[in-house]
Amino acid sequence: MKVNDAVIQRILHYCNERNISINKLANQSMLTQSTLNNIVNKYTKDVKLLTIIRICAGLEISIVDFFDDDSFKDIDLEL
Repeated sequence: MKVNDAVIQRILHYCNERNISINKLANQSMLTQSTLNNIVNKYTKDVKLLTIIRICAGLEISIVDFFDDDSFKDIDLEL
């Protein structure tokens, strides 16, 4: 799995788990809705760590919790 796919999977997991929309997560994370839409719709090729940190803050989770998932264990390191 590619890193971006794993990030998208985690974002959608937390949105579904908390029954919130991408728009609400964007507001909670102090990001624009277009930023999150671009990530989720795979228009953004490389998600910045700062963006993930803001998403984690919006979800009120640690970055460790965000990355603590099997989808990050077998990351495809090829670009």
